Amino acid sequence: MKKVITYGTFDLFHRGHLEILRRAKELGDHLTVVISTDEFNWNEKQKKCVYSYEDRAAIVAAIKYVDAVIPETCWEQKMTDVTDRDIDVFVMGHDWDGKFDFLKEQCEVICLPRTDGISSTEVKQIVKDDH
Repeated sequence: MKKVITYGTFDLFHRGHLEILRRAKELGDHLTVVISTDEFNWNEKQKKCVYSYEDRAAIVAAIKYVDAVIPETCWEQKMTDVTDRDIDVFVMGHDWDGKFDFLKEQCEVICLPRTDGISSTEVKQIVKDDH
């Protein structure tokens, strides 16, 4: 069985999120999605989510392409996840290209292009502008 893993916050779930999950699942048989916890988002990224980790995890877990959802609590977790879960393919969006090359000794690293015309940052800006 070919195992794939991807990471994200998945706040304000939109078509771009769905597309990266679909494309990641096409690369293997089992897709694990690692979702940043609220604490990790705030403490490490200074990012406040609209939806709680629990809500974001429930939404992502309901997607047919997703086989498992686990929390991300620190940057260093990626190496451990890849090793402990015997991951074959590590997938991220293209804006992370080159940042996880250190994982290439353990698995294939693929950075997929983002879906044109949609991003969480843009959605948040639209909502902000409308208020």
